[in-house]
Amino acid sequence: MNSLGIDKAPAETRVVVGMSGGVDSSVTAALLTEAGFEVIGITLQLYDHGAATRRPGACCAGQDIHDARRVADALGIPHYVLDYEARFRQSVIEDFADSYLAGETPIPCVRCNQTVKFRDLLGTARDLGADALATGHYVRRRQGAGGPELHRAADTARDQSYFLFATTVEQLQFLRFPLGELAKDETRAHAQRLRLPVADKADSQDICFVPEGSYAGVVDALRPGAAEPGDIVDVQGNVVGRHEGVIHYTVGQRRGLGIAAPEPLYVVRLEPRERRVVVGPRPALLKDRLGAYGVNWLGAAHMPDDAIEVRVKLRSAQEPVPATVRAVAGGGAEVVLDEAQAGVAPGQACVFYDGERVLGGGWIARQDAAAGLRA
Repeated sequence: MNSLGIDKAPAETRVVVGMSGGVDSSVTAALLTEAGFEVIGITLQLYDHGAATRRPGACCAGQDIHDARRVADALGIPHYVLDYEARFRQSVIEDFADSYLAGETPIPCVRCNQTVKFRDLLGTARDLGADALATGHYVRRRQGAGGPELHRAADTARDQSYFLFATTVEQLQFLRFPLGELAKDETRAHAQRLRLPVADKADSQDICFVPEGSYAGVVDALRPGAAEPGDIVDVQGNVVGRHEGVIHYTVGQRRGLGIAAPEPLYVVRLEPRERRVVVGPRPALLKDRLGAYGVNWLGAAHMPDDAIEVRVKLRSAQEPVPATVRAVAGGGAEVVLDEAQAGVAPGQACVFYDGERVLGGGWIARQDAAAGLRA
């Protein structure tokens, strides 16, 4: 059994590495090559790399493709660039636009992992005869009594398990995450030691297809004229202002409301069908229960019908909080929080944890869709 848990000698084990051109995936490829595995690097062209080349701080852009090729050349491994632009647009960008118009706050990185990377790229890796697909994600895969399990990274500050909750057990059988036990500074140290040409490259910051964080601009470009003006109302339904489209607002937002009020107001919810933005004081943001749809379960057997105690993460930067969760019809879940939380935003993920283990998760449903758990 080699270090990847595969019953072959490293030299006989073919591993495809998803190489984004950043430090993490480059070190992943380098460490596996150093360990004697047969490594093939694959970089995905996901969108117009001509425009993206001029914008530093993104990922999967033209410069990144060039950097990934430089690293592969330095390591002496084969490297291929696959044009997944059409798949990425359909599975990620179009979904992003539709979610914003529906009053949600989407997480395109989860959709990308769920579709383009761990469905399409994984299939390509199998077609190449690979024994595993490795990525530079900070998360741990452990072999449990019932099969592979997904666990938080050793470096909790870099943990990316929230973005991987939709990974299936079948995909986990094939996936490997060599950086899961490392801290970011250790990864950088490996990059320096191995003299990788990207050793000092900055981490990506923005969503790759959203220039300068302008989410509304992307949605407006994809769905011209779809963002219609409407009323801003308080929680009692009184009109307190006007807006130029719900796509300009997210749940929990405080700034940019343009409303004079004796106390700070926050976006409490969005009602896209009525073209309304509902605002209220901070206590109005607190929620102690929510519905989740599209649940992916990674625990033992099936998700239990009876409520179980877990910890849930409602935003990527939040630490997990105590809750109970139970399955409901239609592949959803009902989540009851021990303490009410602010800014529970539809379209974000609700991820379930048992200690360090990821039990699964789903997408937070809108209030007006909670009964049916929007699919």
